Amino acid sequence: MEILFLIIILIFSIVVHEVAHGAMASHLGDPTAKNAGRLTLNPLKHLDPVGSVLLPVLLILTTGTGLGWAKPVPVNPSNFRDQKYGSFKTALAGPAANLAIALVFGLIIRFSFELLPLVLIGMFSYIVFINVLLAVFNLMPIPPLDGSHLLFAFLPDALQNIKIFLTQFGFFILIFLLFFFPWFRIFLNKLVGFVFSFITGVSF
Repeated sequence: MEILFLIIILIFSIVVHEVAHGAMASHLGDPTAKNAGRLTLNPLKHLDPVGSVLLPVLLILTTGTGLGWAKPVPVNPSNFRDQKYGSFKTALAGPAANLAIALVFGLIIRFSFELLPLVLIGMFSYIVFINVLLAVFNLMPIPPLDGSHLLFAFLPDALQNIKIFLTQFGFFILIFLLFFFPWFRIFLNKLVGFVFSFITGVSF
């Protein structure tokens, strides 16, 4: 039941993340996600069989940490009213939505810890942890993660070779870091733990 709850929270959090991207793009004048039916919380519209189901289940069963992705929300930056920072805002919206969820449930834990039953503290803690993890992970400046779009928005023209390199090899770099470089997972867990404790006031 615990693993099932983790998977459900992970899927819901990924869906909210993707909807936030599409909603921000729509707000900035791009109707592509809306026209594709992606501004919905229906998970069937967003889930990727590998990234949203197979990989998260495998990681949870083997490492206890769930990561995953959904089908990317279609976006056409040429429709943005804000051509300079539109892509930046759209990329930031996903992690920001996850942090908002983490803040809501984390602050409930912080200010109502003595009043909540242990089962609710446990459930809320999972929600905070997963959403902080998704936010922190997606802010890594490696394609195809959102952090790469934030990096590219401010990357000087003189460093465009870095953008080209990361665009071509970012996915392979990410796979290497996740599965063959344990220090990356240690760093990620430490960072997530710090943010978790900062929000909830509970030691990670």
